[in-house]
Amino acid sequence: MKTLRDSAPSPRRPGACWLALLLALAGARVGAQAPSPAAPLPPAVQQALRQAQIPEQAVGIWLQAVEGGPPRLAWQADKAFNPASLLKLVTGLAALEQLGPAWTWQTPVWMQGRFQPETGRLAGDLVIKGAGDPKLVRERLWLLLQRLRGLGLREIEGDIVLDGSAFAPWPSSPADFDGEPWRPGNATPEALLLNHKALLFGFRPDPARGVAHISADPPLPGLPQSVPLASGPCNDWRGGLRLLWQEGQPLRFAGSYPTSCGELNWPLADPEPASYNARLLRAQWQELGGSLRGQVRAGTAPADSPPLFSFASPPLAEVLRDLLKHSANLGSEMLLLSLARERPATLEGAREQLRRWLVQRLGEDEEVWLENGSGLSRQSRLKPRQLGLLLRQAWTSPQMPEFVAALPIAGQDGTLTRGGALRYGPAYGRAHLKTGSLRDVTALAGYVHADSGRRYVMVAVLQHPRAAAGRPALDALLQWAVQDRDAAN
Repeated sequence: MKTLRDSAPSPRRPGACWLALLLALAGARVGAQAPSPAAPLPPAVQQALRQAQIPEQAVGIWLQAVEGGPPRLAWQADKAFNPASLLKLVTGLAALEQLGPAWTWQTPVWMQGRFQPETGRLAGDLVIKGAGDPKLVRERLWLLLQRLRGLGLREIEGDIVLDGSAFAPWPSSPADFDGEPWRPGNATPEALLLNHKALLFGFRPDPARGVAHISADPPLPGLPQSVPLASGPCNDWRGGLRLLWQEGQPLRFAGSYPTSCGELNWPLADPEPASYNARLLRAQWQELGGSLRGQVRAGTAPADSPPLFSFASPPLAEVLRDLLKHSANLGSEMLLLSLARERPATLEGAREQLRRWLVQRLGEDEEVWLENGSGLSRQSRLKPRQLGLLLRQAWTSPQMPEFVAALPIAGQDGTLTRGGALRYGPAYGRAHLKTGSLRDVTALAGYVHADSGRRYVMVAVLQHPRAAAGRPALDALLQWAVQDRDAAN
C-alpha cells in the first residue's frame, strides 16, 4: 500500500524515450541557431538568479508592447523550454476561437420505459450521456437531479445508465506523472466526469476527546470519521496523517493531526474512481427523496430518440476563468478533448488538432511539441517568443476580453494570491498572468500594465533543477516590467 511519504514515480510510458531524444536533438538545434539576447537581464533579476544559484542560461524571456515593435527584452527567446501550465494558455485560446465564449457543453438525459407522472414511477432506466462538461461538480449535479424531481420523477425501477463513450480511454493513469495518484489534478478525463472524482476532507480538532473529526464532501459511505490528535507545530501536517491510498481500497489515515493546525482542508482524489460516479449519484438521488431499485452502471444512450432534456454547462468564458485562474489540469484536458472533431475523442487526435492550430497562428516554419492540453508533461516544449507572439495575437482578437479576464490578477486572485501586495510590489493588481510550475520549471506569462500606460506581453520561463528557488527572479522581472518610464521615453 502506498503512503504519502514512500511512494515513487512510476516508469515512463512506452515511447517516451524516443520522444525525449527527439526533443533533446531539436532543442539543441534551436539553441544553436538562437540569436544573441537583445539586452542584458535587469540587475535585480541577475541578483535573484545568483542568490538562487541558477545560471542565466536557465531562463527565457520575451517582453514586448502589445502593439508590436522591437521587444523591450528578449533573453534566450528562441530556446525551447518546457512551458508547464503556460500551455493552458494555448488550449484556452484555441477553445475560445474554435468554440466561442458562449459555447456550452450539453449533457442529454433520457427516460427509457414507461413513466407515470401521477405516481412519479419510471418503469425503466434513466440514461445520462456525458459530453465532456468539466463543471459537473456536486452542486450542478444536484441541479440536474432536481430538474428530474421537478418533472415528478421519484422512483426509478430500473437502472441509472451512464454513457461516457464521447471520449476514448485516457492513455495514462493518475500515478504516471509523479507517482502521486491521490492528487486531484492527476485524475484522468472522462466524458461523464462527476465532481472531478474528488473528495474534500476537513479536519476539526476536538482536544476534549483527543481526536480530530473528519468531514468529507461529498459525504460518501466508508470514509474515515476521525484521527488522533498530536502535539507540536503545524508543519508537515499532511505527512503526519500518513495517508494510505490504494486504488480500489478504502482511503485511510494511519497517523495523527496536530492540534495547533486548527481547522484545515485537504482535497484528494477518490481511491475508488471506477465506482465514484455510482456512489455519488445514488447518494445525491436519495438526498433529494428519490429511490433507485436497480444499479448505476455503464451503458449506451439511445441513438434513435431525442432526450428528455439537455443539461447545459456554464458558458465557456466562465468555465475558462476557473480553469486558468486555478490552473486546473483535469478541466484543461477535458477542454482539449472537447476540441477534437472525431468521436470518441482521443488524446492523439485532439493534440494534433491543437498543434495544427498553433502552427497556423505562429507560421508554418515554426516547430512546437505538445504532449497534452494542461502542461502536466515532461515533454512539451515552446519558445518564449512563440508564446509571446500568440499572446499578442490574442490581444487583437475578438476573444481578447474573455481571454484576459480568465487570467489571474497579480496579488489578487487565482494562483497569484500568495504574498499579495507585499510580494508583487508595484505590479500588484496591474498584471494578468498565468503561472506555470513543475518540479524543474517556474514560469509566468500574460499581460502587464506599466507605469507609462503601455501594456506589454510578458513571457518568462525558468527551467532548472532549482526552479522553485528562482521564483523571486520572475517577481523581480515583473516589477521591472511595470516600471518602464525610462524605456517608454
